[in-house]
Amino acid sequence: MPTYEYYCDACRESCEIFQSMTSPAVEVCPNCGAKKLHRRISGGAGVIFKGSGFYCTDYKGKNPSSTSSSSSGGAKTSK
Repeated sequence: MPTYEYYCDACRESCEIFQSMTSPAVEVCPNCGAKKLHRRISGGAGVIFKGSGFYCTDYKGKNPSSTSSSSSGGAKTSK
């Protein structure tokens, strides 16, 4: 469940409320009790994807042997 940021026009205080995505927006300020609370749009937090099913370059493991051997550039030449 996400945390939403709200701002009250009456007391000019902001607060964060933890609620479900399907819940209606809160209208009554928990600080002053006025019905002038508005939900703010915020940036949110970053998302980290872990597990199988992503590109091989995402979250590389400890043994990147397959990428180092293919980038050598071909056969060696001698004089």
